[in-house]
Amino acid sequence: MFRSLFVQPVKKRPRLEEASAPRCEEVKFKDVRLYLVERKMGSSRRRFLSQLARSKGFIVDGILSDAVTHIVSEDTQSSSLWTWLKTCHLKTLTSVQVLNMSWFTESMREGRPVAVETRHQIQDIKPADGCKPRTVATVSQYACQRRTTTQNHNTIFTDAMEVLAENYEFNMIEGSCLAFRKAASVLKSLPYMVRRLEDIQDLPCFGQHTKSVAEEIIKYGHSFQAGWLHSDERYQTLKLFTSVFGVGPKTAEKWYRSGLRSLNDILTEPSIQLNRMQQTGFLHYEDISRAVSKAEAQALENIIDKAVHEITTDAILTLTGGFRRGKEFGHDVDFIVTSPELGRERSLLPDIIEQLEQEGILLFCDNHPSTLDESKLPCYRFEAMDNYAKCFLVLKLRESEVKGGFNETKKDGRGWRAVRVDLVSPPMDRYAYALLGWTGSRQFERDLRRFARMERHMILDNHTLYDKTKEEFLAATTEKDIFAHLGLEYMEPWQRNA
Repeated sequence: MFRSLFVQPVKKRPRLEEASAPRCEEVKFKDVRLYLVERKMGSSRRRFLSQLARSKGFIVDGILSDAVTHIVSEDTQSSSLWTWLKTCHLKTLTSVQVLNMSWFTESMREGRPVAVETRHQIQDIKPADGCKPRTVATVSQYACQRRTTTQNHNTIFTDAMEVLAENYEFNMIEGSCLAFRKAASVLKSLPYMVRRLEDIQDLPCFGQHTKSVAEEIIKYGHSFQAGWLHSDERYQTLKLFTSVFGVGPKTAEKWYRSGLRSLNDILTEPSIQLNRMQQTGFLHYEDISRAVSKAEAQALENIIDKAVHEITTDAILTLTGGFRRGKEFGHDVDFIVTSPELGRERSLLPDIIEQLEQEGILLFCDNHPSTLDESKLPCYRFEAMDNYAKCFLVLKLRESEVKGGFNETKKDGRGWRAVRVDLVSPPMDRYAYALLGWTGSRQFERDLRRFARMERHMILDNHTLYDKTKEEFLAATTEKDIFAHLGLEYMEPWQRNA
């Protein structure tokens, strides 16, 4: 029996002449030779961009050599890029231009090599003599283990990252959206302002993209990516449309694709049928899109508390959301209302709605009865909304009822403004879990649930906490009980602004 021998085919190296030969009829810029770094770019994208540059008259080399004058990279991590470049042993490394993609993009748009500015350069940043990197304390990857107040030392970073996160949300790219929100959350918790790359080197929740944005801000004082979005028609239009009460990203995208660009375009388009919530959103747009102050939230608390206690004297009303976390302004006002009498919560909201209607301050109501089924707990699938009875309201708030008056008074002589109010009514035995969930912040709650699942083998939501190891539900009458079940230090609401 003869055994056939398998011979591994030998791959031929591309010849320098083939790799660097320009693939266009005319070379317009003989003094410029480009090299596109494949790291972080990928071979297919690099191939496409090389072809694009050659079609514009540029010389693009496929091999890095001393003949190259401009190195273009999507990897803006200066330390890792320059470490790699130094291993290439180029004699011209001190004189070659090492540039980010913004220079390439602008050059392609202009059809010529644009002048190199500081913002285009990826510089080899060296630590100053005698300057030691900051010793960074260990920062948890979980927001529920980081105390985050409303005092944010890194707004220059977090503002840009939240714009980028919102844009990814509009584009339904959940992974990138979460990545930027998690990175921003970490920066909000820091007791110092990030000034150098070393300050973020060991921080959790920073991937290549988020680090590159932070590095860009450190070097130039702003994010070019976020800056572009401020003038991007699609982003600005979707942001405008979703600012209307009752309009989500999908509806906004549908309207944008139909060629609509303004609120007036929507109102005058015959084919669009607005639902009741959207009609209310447009009718009271100026009021609802305006921030609600803490004084206005407290005035609403007094109004609803009075309405509730006219129905039942033993009711419990609690202000939740951002105002419970100590924020001065918000977009709406959230309340939990319940009663020690189990089952009473199912009829509590309809009674409150009727009371508000009798007072003449109810402008809109979307009521959702309870769908809580305890036999289906715990829920192994994440649900964005809990199953408690809840209602979404728009109420008329009179300026005379606000201590110190409105934060911004419209000069129309009305003396009132429309405000969004959300009411949720859990059973008393679920009150602690509902309070924890509705207090937020969104990132804090997301990480709290992730911590429970990954570190404690438990399932946490707005209804309950379930120990999968012991196969039992864990009762809680206060938020502190829940933190104790999870083995976490208790955090006050004002420390949960992740």
